[in-house]
Amino acid sequence: MTPAPPGPPYAVTVVGLGADGWRGVPDASRAVLRDAEVLIGGPRQLDLLPPECTGERITWPSPLRPAVPALLAAHTGRRIAVLASGDPMFYGIGRALAEEAGDRLRVLPHPSSVSYAAARLGWPLEDTEVVTLVGRPTARLAAALHEGRRLLVLGADAGTPAEVAALLRDRGFGPSRLRVLEQLGGDRERTTDPTTADDWAARTDPPGDPLNIVAVDCRRAPDTLRLGAVPGLPDEAYEHDGQLTKRYVRAATLAALAPAPGELLWDIGGGSGSIAVEWMRTHPSCRAITVERDPVRAARITRNADRLGVPGLRVVTGAAPAALAELTEPPPPDAVFIGGGLTVPGLLDSCWHALPVGGRLVANTVTLESEAVLADAHRRHGGELIRLAVARAVPVGGFTGWRQAMPVTQWAVRKTTGDTFHVGDPFDTASGAEK
Repeated sequence: MTPAPPGPPYAVTVVGLGADGWRGVPDASRAVLRDAEVLIGGPRQLDLLPPECTGERITWPSPLRPAVPALLAAHTGRRIAVLASGDPMFYGIGRALAEEAGDRLRVLPHPSSVSYAAARLGWPLEDTEVVTLVGRPTARLAAALHEGRRLLVLGADAGTPAEVAALLRDRGFGPSRLRVLEQLGGDRERTTDPTTADDWAARTDPPGDPLNIVAVDCRRAPDTLRLGAVPGLPDEAYEHDGQLTKRYVRAATLAALAPAPGELLWDIGGGSGSIAVEWMRTHPSCRAITVERDPVRAARITRNADRLGVPGLRVVTGAAPAALAELTEPPPPDAVFIGGGLTVPGLLDSCWHALPVGGRLVANTVTLESEAVLADAHRRHGGELIRLAVARAVPVGGFTGWRQAMPVTQWAVRKTTGDTFHVGDPFDTASGAEK
């Protein structure tokens, strides 16, 4: 019998299992499972273990994540092994365990289903995007749809392939080629023949295995609106009633907000939600909360977020600054955008107060009254005050002339405890110079 690998007194060891069960478990992982006093996992995973794994078997309760601390604490001092599917650190239980056990966690991974899928398809993983729909809405797939991209979609259940095909058709990607890979690495592994999302609707066969990955080779229908990967989507991409930050101003605004992975935006005066939506589209880990006082517009923001692949956008219906009380739970925002309500007493001060040191604030306006508020804020806090003007070529009789849109005044600033005046890049506090 192979002994358990030596090491420090781990609080818990998480062991990855494949669809091939015990047969595919390497010797080191087998030793840990035989030696464990407590075995924690889902019913399917626990059933894969042979009788020689004699530890107490405990099934994860539901919901799983809140139960992790108490369950580990209840078995402190015992040898705990947690069972996971494939690679525990790839959309698996390993993340939650790492947050609780820290450096006392040991991970013994198995090849993930994504690795198997890439191998079966001949798709280089570095050129393939992975989207999980396990415990997440299907709508989030929409943000990854671009002509020629290859996607591996982690299925939530047997109904996922049909849901993916329906979303592709609805978003104008019906010509995309689909293959479903089931039970990867196991005795019942199966890959369906290629078909298109358009053709999937005519299928009459029953749903397949719940353990599946949907491989998508993205193809956009010729008449589908093209959505790029950078801010400044076409205005036609949004449902709106005229309350929309227009495309070119929107692109400049997102450039000033400068989203980075994992950051949180407060979008005050959401309108159609375009700023928050495009903030979140810059990276899957970006988060946003938008505040909109009009319930009709708030519902429209939710539809736009769903349509454009960021269903995680949180919409708070209410008037700022009072509605900001709902946003006071940590973490604080990394950036705040104010698209309306600048003349409301206390709004700008409340947003400024909510920002931590290093946080950014960007505010846009088209009125003289709000412009005066921004001018005063610029005088007090520094940053950069600019005016954005866009003109479009339009027919003038038999000729062509320019039609000027309303100019937008924009204030952009980073909060700092040091010098409040900046030169050059308004966010580059290191290059600030005293006036």
